[in-house]
Amino acid sequence: MAGVSRCLKYSMFVFNFLFWVCGCIILGVSIWIRVSKDAQEALDINSSNMFVGVDVLIAVGSIIMILGFLGCCGAIKESRCMLILFFIGLLLILILQITGGILGAVYKPQLEKGLNLTLTEAVNLLKGNTENAKQVQESWQKFQLQSQCCGLVNGPADWGSNINLVIDGKAVCECEQQYEEKNLCTNFGGRRVFKQSCKTVILDFFKKHMDIIMGIAFGMAIIEVLGLVFSMCLYCQIQRK
Repeated sequence: MAGVSRCLKYSMFVFNFLFWVCGCIILGVSIWIRVSKDAQEALDINSSNMFVGVDVLIAVGSIIMILGFLGCCGAIKESRCMLILFFIGLLLILILQITGGILGAVYKPQLEKGLNLTLTEAVNLLKGNTENAKQVQESWQKFQLQSQCCGLVNGPADWGSNINLVIDGKAVCECEQQYEEKNLCTNFGGRRVFKQSCKTVILDFFKKHMDIIMGIAFGMAIIEVLGLVFSMCLYCQIQRK
C-alpha cells in the first residue's frame, strides 16, 4: 500500500505551524490591549465599539490557534480525525468569508444607510455635556485634526453650541493657516474651521482602500483553499496507507 508523502506531510506541518503562530500573536496582542490600560491609552481605545473590535480579534486569534493546532498535530501524527476537523473548520471559515462578501455586495446601499444612521446618532454625543459625550468629543477632536475634517454628517453644525470648546489647547475643528492654501477651511460662527465633514473622509478612505481589502480577502481565500487541498490529500494518503 502507498505510504504518506513526507514532503506533503511536513509542508502541511510548517504551513499550520505558521498559522498557529499568527493566531498566538493576534490573541496575545488582543488580550494585552483588552486588559492593559497603558495600551488602551496609547491606542486611544475608550469606547464600547472599539472594545467589541478587540473582542472580535480575540475570537479570531483563538480560532486560528485551534485550527493551526489541529493541522499541525493531524499532519505530524497522521491523525485522520484531526485533519478532518481542520478541513471542516477551514471550510466553514471560507464559506462564511464568501457569504460575507456576497452579502456585502448585495446589501451595500443598506450598509451605507446604516453607516449614515450610526453617524447621525453619534452627532448627539458631539452636542452633549455628559462624561461619555466628553470622552467621545476628545477622541473625535483628535481624529478631526488628523484628517482635516469637522463634524460627522453636516460639518461644523454637528457640534452645536460645543463648536467653541477648547480641547487639549485647541478649539474644536480649528483650521490653521497651513491648511488655507489647500482650500480646506471655511467660515463658521466667526471662526475658520474645516469645511469637509468626517463622513466624507471615512467613505473616501474605504473607497481608496477597497482594492487592498479585496486583495487581502482574495489572498486569504487562496491560502484557505490550499490548506483544504493539502489536508484532504494527506487525509486520503493516510486512509490508503
